[in-house]
Amino acid sequence: MAAAALQIVCALLYANLGEWLMHKYLLHGLGKKPGSIWAYHWYEHHRVCAEHGMLDPGYRSLKWSWNAQTKELVVLAAIVALHMPLFFYVPFFAAGLYAALALYYYKHRRAHLDPEWAKRHLIWHYQHHLRAGNGNWCVTWPWCDYLFGSRIKSPEGPADH
Repeated sequence: MAAAALQIVCALLYANLGEWLMHKYLLHGLGKKPGSIWAYHWYEHHRVCAEHGMLDPGYRSLKWSWNAQTKELVVLAAIVALHMPLFFYVPFFAAGLYAALALYYYKHRRAHLDPEWAKRHLIWHYQHHLRAGNGNWCVTWPWCDYLFGSRIKSPEGPADH
């Protein structure tokens, strides 16, 4: 039982680190370069959120068009596929990782459908969009932002939960 719990904790930490690394270096680092495969994040998602005060109407319904939301789902599906072999060796790690990915998508989507909810429950992600994306790389939990010093608080915002 302790081994299973350790695998789950490691999966949650791994997922948070992956979220931080991908958001900082792929989605913002490479994503700010026009023509990059990751440019959708900066030039679609951030632009729309800036125009609509954190709201991203693209999350209202899943349309099978090649937009920021379907690209996000493709990336998540690729992460799932790449980690499938782990089920044979560390099944609770894989299950924890998949749960973390599902939670990430739920929280990210909800934050962009209900900015007031995001302001109360994902203040770090809300502040990420308000501050033009120069920090607060985590969405699900701000663990790695605190660890790496990239948690930037707005003085007018509420405290982290």
